[in-house]
Amino acid sequence: MPELPEVETVRRILQKEIVGKTIQSVDVLYEPIVQSDISQFKMSLNEEKIVNIERYGKYLVFILSHWALIIHLRMEGKFYLKKDEPRDKHEHIIFRIGDGITLRYHDVRKFGTMHIRSLEEYKETYPLNVLGPEPKDADPITIYHHLHKKKIAVKTALLDQHILSGLGNIYVDETLFLSKIKPTRRTDQLTKKEVIHLIDSAQQILSKAVALGGSTIRSYTASLGVHGRFQNELNVHTKAGEPCPVCGTIIIKTKVGGRGTYACPTCQK
Repeated sequence: MPELPEVETVRRILQKEIVGKTIQSVDVLYEPIVQSDISQFKMSLNEEKIVNIERYGKYLVFILSHWALIIHLRMEGKFYLKKDEPRDKHEHIIFRIGDGITLRYHDVRKFGTMHIRSLEEYKETYPLNVLGPEPKDADPITIYHHLHKKKIAVKTALLDQHILSGLGNIYVDETLFLSKIKPTRRTDQLTKKEVIHLIDSAQQILSKAVALGGSTIRSYTASLGVHGRFQNELNVHTKAGEPCPVCGTIIIKTKVGGRGTYACPTCQK
């Protein structure tokens, strides 16, 4: 699943490739992806210039002449730029942007979503208005008080985009390892000092992952010629049975909240 670093990488590529282009028409080939009336969706996008591309957590936002198009890639959503090529069966939304070029939304699982919102209100309406802050913008003391009310496993809490946005399974495992916190530790047991360290660790992990173009692993392969390199820097995620890079203890895999979880039983007591 693409997480913040992967989505940011896609945003940067799209920013370079399609900003300034005009959407001439849109083909919707799998309607449930569009979270509004299909006719209105197509009409709203017709002849709209792509002015900018923003990102909030794991959401991409196409800033158009009069509208904001909010996109969540979910499990396996990708974008491809193509010209004069037959449609792949997994290409469900096709934006025609001139000179025979199309921007195609490809999604094997069909879990992605697209919302049209007004430019004046897109940040204050669903889905962006329910997102928590990204780690770089988070106030650790506010997050500390939020976590103490939850009384759930810290890994489960960090996956909740209402608390912190942008962290997914890969980067939560890596953040907890860097913080030396056990994934099943209850959030109401964390100290303020630990939460401050946790937020700082998340910032470090995400910054490094963005710089390396995210992670290209089995669960997510980027498109647009993007191949992340952060998977070469992973300390624990997918490393079950291998020695911890810090202490040499064998890394274990468990499940927390139904998600595969990797940790060092010595470093993360």
